[in-house]
Parts: sequence; C-alpha cells; structure tokens
Amino acid sequence: MPDLRLAVPAVALWATCALLIGLPEASWPVVIVSACAAVACVGFAAVRRSRTRALPVSAVALGAIAIGAAIVAVQAPSRESEELAAAAGSSASVDLVVAVDRPPHRLSGGFGDDPRWTLRGRTAGERPGVPVSVQFDATEAEARTIALGAVVRVSGAVVREDPGDATTFLIRAARDRLMVEERPPPWLAWAAEPRAGFAQAATVLPGDGGTLLPGLAIGDETAVTPSLDAAMKASSLSHLTAVSGANCALVIGLVFLAARLVGLPRRARVVVAGAALLGFVVLVGPGASVIRAAAMATVMLVGLARGRPADGVPALALAVIALLVHDPWLARDYGFALSVLATAGLLILAAPLARALSRWMPASLALALAVPTAAQLACQPVLILLAPSLPLYGVPANLLAEPAAPVATVLGCVACAVLPWAPWLGEVLVRLAWVPSAWIAQVATFASGLPAAALPWAPGAVGVVLCALTLVAVAVLVSARRSPPAAAAVAAGVLVIGAVVYGGVLAGGYIARVAAIPHDWMVAACDVGQGDALLVRDGDAVAMIDAGRRPEPASACLERLGIGRLRLLVLTHFDADHVGGLSGVVSRAETALVQRAVRDADHRTLGLLRDAGVPAEQAHAGLEGQLGRLRWRLLWPPEPTPAGMPDDDVGNCGSLTLEVEGRGVRALFLGDLDETAQDALLATRTVHRVDVVKVGHHGSADQSPALYAALSAQVGLVSVGERNGYGHPTRSALRMLSQAGTAVARTDQQGLLLVSPGEHGVSVWSERPAATSVGGRPYPGYGRGGTWRPEATAEAERARRAPPPARSRRFRGTRCGPLPWSSSPGRRGSSPTARSAPCATRSRPTIRASRSATCTRETTRRASCSPSRAPPCSASRGSSGSRRWRSATRRSSPTCSTTSKPPPTGRW
Repeated sequence: MPDLRLAVPAVALWATCALLIGLPEASWPVVIVSACAAVACVGFAAVRRSRTRALPVSAVALGAIAIGAAIVAVQAPSRESEELAAAAGSSASVDLVVAVDRPPHRLSGGFGDDPRWTLRGRTAGERPGVPVSVQFDATEAEARTIALGAVVRVSGAVVREDPGDATTFLIRAARDRLMVEERPPPWLAWAAEPRAGFAQAATVLPGDGGTLLPGLAIGDETAVTPSLDAAMKASSLSHLTAVSGANCALVIGLVFLAARLVGLPRRARVVVAGAALLGFVVLVGPGASVIRAAAMATVMLVGLARGRPADGVPALALAVIALLVHDPWLARDYGFALSVLATAGLLILAAPLARALSRWMPASLALALAVPTAAQLACQPVLILLAPSLPLYGVPANLLAEPAAPVATVLGCVACAVLPWAPWLGEVLVRLAWVPSAWIAQVATFASGLPAAALPWAPGAVGVVLCALTLVAVAVLVSARRSPPAAAAVAAGVLVIGAVVYGGVLAGGYIARVAAIPHDWMVAACDVGQGDALLVRDGDAVAMIDAGRRPEPASACLERLGIGRLRLLVLTHFDADHVGGLSGVVSRAETALVQRAVRDADHRTLGLLRDAGVPAEQAHAGLEGQLGRLRWRLLWPPEPTPAGMPDDDVGNCGSLTLEVEGRGVRALFLGDLDETAQDALLATRTVHRVDVVKVGHHGSADQSPALYAALSAQVGLVSVGERNGYGHPTRSALRMLSQAGTAVARTDQQGLLLVSPGEHGVSVWSERPAATSVGGRPYPGYGRGGTWRPEATAEAERARRAPPPARSRRFRGTRCGPLPWSSSPGRRGSSPTARSAPCATRSRPTIRASRSATCTRETTRRASCSPSRAPPCSASRGSSGSRRWRSATRRSSPTCSTTSKPPPTGRW
C-alpha cells in the first residue's frame, strides 16, 4: 500500500489554490475559518486522546487549506497593474518591456505565411513583475531568437485574462511590433545554440521523424506540423513530446552511471546529477510538466544524499506542495495537472493493474499494458476537459511507441550535447535517433487514421464526473480481492449498464447526425476552426471555396456531407487559414481557381495542385461558369491586380470574390476583403442584393458598412475558430451586420452550417444551437437548437403597408404571415409587437430538421432590431471578447431603433 500521508495536504492545498485563484477576494476569510477549524481539531484530539486518525488528518488538511489561501491572498495583489487594467478598459495600445519566462510556443498559422506564437513573461522594471502572455506573428527563425531570460519590447492591445489564468493580461502584439532588447544572461543563453543546432540537424531529415525528434528529446515542438500534432493527440502519444519525469529520469540515470564509472562517492554523484538536472531544465525550458518532474527528482536526490531513498508517492506529494506554495496559479495549469496525474497513476494503479491482468496473460505483457493504461486512466478526467472524447487506440498505440521513446530521447539528448563540440558525431547520433522517432510518428499517423479513433464523450463537468465514476468502478473491480463482494457486484453492474447505455447513445447520435442533415442544402460552412472552408452544391456538382487551416477538418467535412468529387476548387488567396488544409481535399478536385502567386509559399501551394494533377487558373473579375443549375461569376479582383495594390503583394485585398446564383438564392463569398477593397468592390456596381453573404475576414473590424447595407443579406456566415486569438468576430462587425438586418450564423458557436433554399427565402441548419442572438430575434424555442432570421424594422413595416413595388423574380418573399404564438385580441395572430415587427419565423419549422427554421424577410431594410443587451465585448479594441469569454446572455425582447447612418467601425 503506498504511503498517502503527504497526499492529503497536497490534495487539500491543490483544491484550495484551484478554487481561490479565481476568487482571490475570498482568500482571507478562508484563512481565518480554516485556521480556527484546524486549531479546534488539534485541541479536540488532545483532549480526547483518541487513537483514530480522523482528527489529525482533518487538522493537517485544514492547515494546508489555510496555507494555500494565505499564499493566494498575499500574491494576488502583485499580479495587478493599474496601467494595464486602464489600457484594457479603454481599448488603448500599450508599449511594454517583458522578461521572457517561457519561450515562444506555436499556436497556429497566422493570416499570412507566418505562424502565430505565444510567450509568457513578466513586466520588466517591477518587483515582482505582472505576469503577461504575448501573442504575435513571426517566422520560425524569428521566434527562435526569443530565448528564456530575454527581454523584449512589445506594443499592442491589452485584454484582461480570466482570474484563474496563469497570466493576468494578454498582449496582442501588432505585426512587427515585438523586438528583442536584451539577450538572456550567460547562465541561460548557453542553451540557445545547442537547441537551435539540434533542431536544424533534425528537421532536415525526411518525413515526420525529423520534425518530431526535437520534441521527443528536448520538448521543442516548433517544427511539428499541424497534421502530425493532431495525429499525436488522437493516438494519445502527445505526452511523448512533453518533457516530464521519464526524460529527467533518463538524464539523471545516465549521469549517475557515468559518475559511478569514474569512481565518485554517493554524495558527489548526487551533486553532479543535480547540476545535470538543472542544466536540462534550462535546455528544455521551464514548462509545467518539466518543473514538476524536476521538483520530484530533486526530492528523490535529497533522499539519496541522506541515504534514505524517498518513496514515489510522498516525493510526488512534496513536489506538488512546494510548487503550489511557490506559484498557486499552477493549480489550473493543464500541463501540471496531467503530469501529476500521470505520475500518480503509474505509482498507484500500475502495479494492481498488472496483477489483475496477469491472471489472463504473461506477467511481462501484463506490466507492459498496465503502464500506459494506468497513466491513461488517471489523466482521462482532465483530458475530457480538453477534448470530450475517448481515444480508442490510445493504449495499443502507447504499447507500440513506448519502447522507441527512450531510445530517441537518449540519443537525441546526447546529440544535442555533442553537436557544438563534434558536429560529425552529433550528425550520426541525430540520424540514429531519427529511426525510433520516425517509428513513433508512423504509429501516431496509423492509429489516428483508424475508424472510430476517438469516441465522443459528454463535455464539461458532466463528462468529468461520468469518467471519474467509471474509473472508480474499474478500481473496485481491479481490487476485487480487497473489496466486499457486494461492492464488486455493484461496480460490475454499473460498468455493464453504462457500456450498454453508452453504446446506444453512440449509435443513436450517429443516426441522428446523419438523419438531421437536410438533403437540399445549397451552401455549407464547414467547422474547420480559424479559417474558411465553404461549399456550394447543386446535386452532384460541388464547388469548394478555400480549404481551412488543417487537412483533417476539411476532409472530415467532405466525408460527413458525402462529397467525393469537387467540380471546382476556389482558393480565394494563399494565407494559411485558407489553403493550409489543401492536402486533405486536393485529391477530390477537378479544376482550381487561384489568386495570382507572388510568394514562395504561393508557388508551393500551386506545386501541390500540380502534383495532384489539378489544373489551376489565375482568376480575376469577369470569369464565370456553370455549376449544375447554378451560375457563378467572379466580381473581384479586377484584372490584372486590385486597385491600389502593389504588384508584389496581393493577400487579403486581392481575395477572389465569388457570386453564385440559382435555385432562387444568391450568395456572395467575400474571402478576406478588408474595408478598402470592399468599398472598391461596391464602386464597381457589380454587387446586387443577396440572400447569403460570407462575412469578410472572419468578422474582423475591417468591414465596409456601405457594402453590407447594399447587400441586405438575410444570413451572414462567419467562419471563425472558437476562442481565436484575434477577437473574431468583433463587436463592431456584429453590430454592423445587425444594422444591415443580417442574421449571423457562426461556426465557432454552431458548428457546421447548411443553407437551403425555401419557398420564401432561405433556411439555415446548424450543428449546435447558437450561444447568443446577434443581428435579429431568435425564433421561438431559441437555445434548444435551430436558427433564426432577422427582425424586420419599423421602416420595413411602413413599406409593407404602402403599395407594393415591383419585385424581381428572385425576390419572391413578401410580407410575413401572422405570428401564430400571439394571444392578443383582434386579427388572428396579430399584436402590437407584431405590428412593429411583422417578420417572424414559424413556431414549428416545416420540412426541416429539429435545428432548422424557415427564414423570410422584407425586401426593404434600412434600420435594424437588435437585442436589448449588446453582444459581450472585451476591453481590447477590435475584440469581441477575451479568449475565455463565457456567455452571460439572457433572452430578452428586442428593442427597435431606426438609424439613418451606421456608426463607424473600428479597425483591428
């Protein structure tokens, strides 16, 4: 039985810190109450002189709670800055000097060729500095120049983070507004050269093995491609690139062995191993899992120096206590939690699991299976919060990959140390380390490509509780010999019933997903994260507009909709969030339209099309064609270049703008056009009123109100990633769409979006119900799944009462019918509300899935109705909310106002 005495205060301290860092003002009351309760427990135990452990254990736990609350109360004020708080509240840009605590980590591709990065640091010139995180766009080479301990100057907008985040403020740096002012001090700067040399030597090797090797050896995931990263996560192998206890143990073991071979005494070996551990932490960077492993290794080394080796569980608990006392904000760090839980699973669960499995298989195989299973079981409740799914092949993938990981790690670390002194020997070691690294990459790719690689699970707290209950039942069965027979029987029954119910839910959910998708859809917006991937269809004739950032989501969207061939592929421009997923769809395309290529990355994209045998044509305004019964034409850019654009740069302003018309619907896809280009497009007089518009640039603030007012679209599709770092869609863009009478449908909130033609307009089906209403009144039953249409304005009502003007054949919609849910006297379905807002959805959508509503509108729209509560906004200019924004909306009746001129929009 493991020694759990230190585990009690460790768990109590962890829970206290995790709770109070989000509510620091409650810390001092908690200190007083818990301290008094601890003293009472001690006094009561002394008076009764009881031999039971309940009172002493309670006193220790309460003491840990008091200590944790006191530390949070003391440290919380030092994390605030009046200057940054004022900047966040006024949407002002600030100039900051930041000392880097954690080097840049890749977030995703930026809007151009440059990836997006984030780093952590503290404001310089203050003691202690305010913790901040900085997001910026840079090339990989530029990001590598920012090392641990460097001092950088940054300029950008400020956003206040959630109180429980590791940093208090987020700085969104403007492009080219981050520069290194000071190099790291010598005791930190030495690590930059071997890291860069090892990464350069590894990444030139072929395949995914070269890009993965720096992550396996020194935790450098800079070169890992998005597709490989997704495969590692789907196969539960991503922990191999997170430096933790296994890496530290290998380093200490090798140093101990070398020190023993040269005849050093025990304490000298401990000192040398400690120095090697410190150097390794500097080399790989102080990530949460690294410092947890280093702290635990330090405890073990101290025990060895004293001649009393520490047990694993007490060493882990003591390391957790020490780290949380130093930084309570680690309590909510996912990396820290996963590292602690994985280690605890190995220490507590691995041996019982191995004994249980050895009843049916050889002991060696049982132990090999027990190790990854124990770590997976311990981490799964936290993994549910990151991705609500169960990796079906995680344990087999780890069983295949784990033997290769130590080989790649040891050879990689030795190569990293040798390269600066003996490059030829380092190159040999790197090539040897590439072999196991390539094997791990192949295992990850193969496992992630198997059917049902990730089974869905309930998200959020419900999913965590269900997962924890399942683990408890498994633990009871594993320890069946020590558990009462009744408890084992109950656990077995719970698992059997749960498995049956879960299987039924999976089958029913799959059937419901397939059956719910409307078969008459014409326009689709795929949920591919921060990027664009849209489809236009008529029968078997399908066109795709952009391919998103990563190949997997784009390919999955086509699979889900049953699309095998693409008659036309339109790449509006060559930014990564529009062409990054091309490899996942290019094999289905017959022909492609592209923007003019001017950069090396543009020509690489053209090379991918050429290698797949897809002819690509440089497109411009005036080009048109047929897609089944649909007619398409390009409205932008004019030939040969957009007005006012330099010849060597096209980018967003030169996005191919496609208009599609047919089946009674007209749709316009704006790519990433900014306000200047949108105004120029409007000036061409080729723009007509449309039913559907793909909002430009993911809903950024750089929009033309005049264009959207002229389009007067029923529905605006916003293809955007959840919690993206750009604040898209911005509050100003949402307000502008509301004033134009355009209902907003967003992929970040609603998932896959499908637009279908209807008798009186268009209807929108969404994968999930929207979290908030913007741009119009929600249909009855809003929040339970479905879509909505924009509220008609008072001026539209006056136009309805006037003699009807002549309408074109395309605009068949007339005034809306009566409101069937009204109970006011008079004409059936009429009410005072109905007279001011006559356009409303049917309470029971017809011939639609449960998440669908038919949308009709007036053809004259000059003002807007919007909910009385404005959309949530952040303090950052051009931002609709912080990364951790939580919806606090309520259902309220809209208030109508007529405006003759829309307010100016901000610029990001």
